[in-house]
Amino acid sequence: MLQLHYAPSTAAMAPHILLEDIGLPYERVLVDTRTGAHKAPGYLALNPNGLVPVLTDGDLVLFESAAICLHLCDMHPQAGLAPAVGTVERAHFYKWLVWMTNTLQSTLIAYFYPHRMVNPGNTAAAAEVQTQAELRVGTLLAQLDAELARHGGPWLLGAHYSALDAYALMLCRWTRNFATAPARTYPHLGPYLQAVLARPAVQRVFAAEELAQPWV
Repeated sequence: MLQLHYAPSTAAMAPHILLEDIGLPYERVLVDTRTGAHKAPGYLALNPNGLVPVLTDGDLVLFESAAICLHLCDMHPQAGLAPAVGTVERAHFYKWLVWMTNTLQSTLIAYFYPHRMVNPGNTAAAAEVQTQAELRVGTLLAQLDAELARHGGPWLLGAHYSALDAYALMLCRWTRNFATAPARTYPHLGPYLQAVLARPAVQRVFAAEELAQPWV
């Protein structure tokens, strides 16, 4: 059986939602990051980076949230979570998924872990990194907002829901406690996030991960 090694409200959320959308039987395996379970030898054997999520399927072991999402889309095309391979729509799907994981997500990591970007103990520099990262995230959220405004469709690709929407929800949720302009305050992103939250698969994931309000 598929196993999703996860921790609540982390990068495991998008694959978690996809598994619920697809309707596959799978097992959730909690990795308690509060107690350092993600750094334990057994977990590091699955992901030497010591990060969640990991998806296991027999001998297959996958880490990196975007890679897991792509694999699930490819293995279960009947779920309609990605456009057909070789289409223009699929090309835009790749573009936005890579943009989210490589640009928006990496900037969010800089915001939450600014001490990783500076010399040990340099709290002033870490605070500056965090401030600049929050400003940069705002620019990127505005880009998402503008894309939704441009095509006027309900989902990031336009008319059809896809894995991108689960990924966008996951990242936008991480901004919920920003001092200025969290994702929910943008004119198009705000209603869009509520539409993603209303999906039954998303509701099941938020319940399973026991997440408190505000959700975004």
